[in-house]
Formats: sequence, C-alpha cells, structure tokens
Amino acid sequence: MPLIVDQVGQFSASPLGQFRDLKPWELTAGSAQFIERLLGQLGDDYSVTAGIAIHASAIIDPTAAIKGPAIIGPGCFVGSGTLLRGGCWLDADCVLGPGTELKSSFVFRGSRLAHFNFVGDSLLGSDVNLEAGAVIANHRNEWPDSAISFVYQEGRIDTGVGKFGAVVGDRVKIGANAVIAPGAILAPGTIVGRLSLVDQAPVDLA
Repeated sequence: MPLIVDQVGQFSASPLGQFRDLKPWELTAGSAQFIERLLGQLGDDYSVTAGIAIHASAIIDPTAAIKGPAIIGPGCFVGSGTLLRGGCWLDADCVLGPGTELKSSFVFRGSRLAHFNFVGDSLLGSDVNLEAGAVIANHRNEWPDSAISFVYQEGRIDTGVGKFGAVVGDRVKIGANAVIAPGAILAPGTIVGRLSLVDQAPVDLA
C-alpha cells in the first residue's frame, strides 16, 4: 500500500526515494539512522558538525536548538526557540517558525510551520502550511495499549509502534490550534479548519 508516494509527490525523486519501500512509521521510527546515511551523500554546499548538516543558504536563529542527526536544506529558515530532535530532515525552502518543535520527521520543499507547533514522527509533503499552535501528535497516552492504529480507505492499519504522527500530503493546510491525532493520512490538498480535531482511530479504540 503506497502510503507515502500517493501523498507526497516529490518523495520518489528526493534523497528519501531510496527508502520508498518502507512504511511511514518505519521511516520515522528509524529517522536517525536514515538521516545519518543521508549525511554521507551531501555536497560541499553543506557544513556538517556533530551530525548536523546545514546548507550554506539556510538561516538558523542563534536561539534555535538542533540535536543531530539533522539535515537543513537550501533556503530554510529555523526561527527563535525552535527545537529539532530525534532525527529531522528539511528539504529546500522550509520554514520552522518561533517556538516550533519537530521530532523524528521529514518535511518537504516549501512547507511552513508558523510558530508554536509540535510535529512528531511525521512526513509532511511539499507546500504544507500549519498555522499557529497546530499540533500533529504522535503518542496515544489514553490507550492501554499505546501502539498506533488508524483507519485509512476503510481499512484498519495496525502500525505496531508506539509513536507515529501522520503522513500529510502536498498542499495541505492545517488551521490554528487544530490537532491531528496520532495515526493519520491526510490526502493532498486537504484543509483542516481552525480548532479542529482529525482523529482516524478505529471505532473500537476511539
């Protein structure tokens, strides 16, 4: 089931294309090791220190905290008080605004997390926009068994992992203070309204 490539048009042609046979939660669970592999494939236009690669054209606020491994692509902006951890990859021209936290995630070209966002264990396609305070949660602490399960195209998917956020398709817009519950697939062009909850949990677990 092509859970990634149907939502993220640039995936196969990107450096992540070599991982196209993985399920999304396998990719995010192994994000650190996969990004470490990608570090060895970068060109001279990146500076690499302690497992953190930053393109020469990227702008990083001095108050941002980046914990490797991480790759920050061309033209990216990482704002004040922002935290990247657990293995993160940013394609070109991405924006992580002030106070944003990105954990074990992959963000494609031109996507923008405005400010005070949390995105955990997720893949965001190109030209995705999260307004202020929007959250993509990655853990079901309300479930006795915290392994993430969700419904997609009328079929139930049991990931077997305790942390997984979402695959967010190209051009998705998520409004301010909206929450995407753990385990979700958002089709390209989806619009999530402000203060909304998207929860794709199976009925027996919701």
